[in-house]
Amino acid sequence: MNKTLVLIIVLTLISCKNRNETFGFAIDKNQDPYQIYISLFKENPEFVASDFDYPIGKPNAEGYYNAQKFRENNHLGDDWNGVGGGNTDLGDPIYAIANGYISFAKDIKGGWGNVIRVIHKYKGKYYESVYAHCDSIRVKEGDFVKKGTLIATIGNANGIYLAHLHLEIRDDIFMDIGGGYANDKSGYLDPTEFIKNN
Repeated sequence: MNKTLVLIIVLTLISCKNRNETFGFAIDKNQDPYQIYISLFKENPEFVASDFDYPIGKPNAEGYYNAQKFRENNHLGDDWNGVGGGNTDLGDPIYAIANGYISFAKDIKGGWGNVIRVIHKYKGKYYESVYAHCDSIRVKEGDFVKKGTLIATIGNANGIYLAHLHLEIRDDIFMDIGGGYANDKSGYLDPTEFIKNN
């Protein structure tokens, strides 16, 4: 291997070591992690959130019920199912709960399936909504969305579960995807309570 190629590889590895690409873009760990979002929403103020709606049965979950609530069995979100049960809601629309920025939209396989992560700036703070087990994704990383925009359809994590939407709301926007269940709820908010109150 020639010396130039070795130098390029070493410099690339050093550069990647100081960056985090979990969110679909690189974040320099030496800078304020919020800086990217401060800039994005400053340049696109029409996408700052003013309020929140439910992600299904637009705008207030008509035709759906919360099958597994936040903290039930250490659950870190809400599981929304169609009132018909089973897979009757497979392919139903999922909407953005508020204006925001799509930071992640990918199939991460396993029990998560297709996942969308949306960053919301609201009343000077940052929140993240996470939509999991989606059948299809209708947005891409880097998109801005308005509240009520169709972003995905309800899925079953490639056949692992009966169809439903797992929704999380976080006030720590830099966490890894996690496991959906945990004793420690730090960084997670009750989605139904948050939507009702905001």
